[in-house]
Amino acid sequence: MQATLKSKSVFTGVGLHSGAPARLEIHPAPAGFGIMFRRTDLTPSVDIPARWDHVTPSQLCTLMDNGKGVTLSTVEHVMAALAGTGIHNALVTVDGPEVPILDGSAAPFVRGILRAGILVQAQPLRAIRVLRPVEVRDGAAWARLTPADHLEIDFQIDFTDAAIGHQEKALDMANGAFLRELADSRTFCRQADVEAMRQNGLALGGTYLNAVVVDGARVLSPGGLRHRDEAVRHKMLDAMGDLALAGAPLLARYTGHRAGHAMTNRLLRALFADPTAWEWVTCSSDLESRLPGAGVAAYGAEAGIDAMAI
Repeated sequence: MQATLKSKSVFTGVGLHSGAPARLEIHPAPAGFGIMFRRTDLTPSVDIPARWDHVTPSQLCTLMDNGKGVTLSTVEHVMAALAGTGIHNALVTVDGPEVPILDGSAAPFVRGILRAGILVQAQPLRAIRVLRPVEVRDGAAWARLTPADHLEIDFQIDFTDAAIGHQEKALDMANGAFLRELADSRTFCRQADVEAMRQNGLALGGTYLNAVVVDGARVLSPGGLRHRDEAVRHKMLDAMGDLALAGAPLLARYTGHRAGHAMTNRLLRALFADPTAWEWVTCSSDLESRLPGAGVAAYGAEAGIDAMAI
């Protein structure tokens, strides 16, 4: 069945790239509503559907566009949190051009959603089943979707900095794996890239507290890494959020090699451009039990929100 929040959840912070103060609220929404972003700093307010065909090319983040020039950037972490907690219907309001970065991961959004509570709605849930492989490439980078009976994510990255190096990880995303394995993994960058980004008007809100910054073999952020392979886990988190822009849960295996936001969006565009590559399915109770958000409300209640490893 579909699900929404029981009550509103509020988050405040700054935008990672803009540096501008930002307040984000996730509101309950009726069954069949989907996920909608709303820019409340504009008069009148402007809605942007959280969907793959409203993504526009950008650097280092996922940028949404309403088709008339109004944009909202860095939506990937909140989208990952919504998908990972099994929220299918929500109105997400933001009072500026960028989602707050918070601690650089999806964990604060997950905690807020679980505190608000998850409401199961009396309407069947539909998912998108991938029927055959779809792939996109750009030089050494590539991303692929292949058939599976639930969402799996497999990712590989390669960086020259020894603090990152080569990392790879594969996860079955069923039954709360996102909360346990990925949600607290933070965005990361190389110290050498920070000044270049700022000269290009990016990372203006970035600090050592909301991103993992590395310099060769050194991790400059206080406290070091949350996971030895935090970088690849964060890339998987990003992929989770970008795949959620399909508009419904995906039944597929996603494999990414040096892939990023733009490539994952290209992959969704390639999928939906081929009507023979996918189909809608109505979820049975058995299928629902294999989706990323299955059981997370009980998991949060048993563990206690403040004691959770997110």
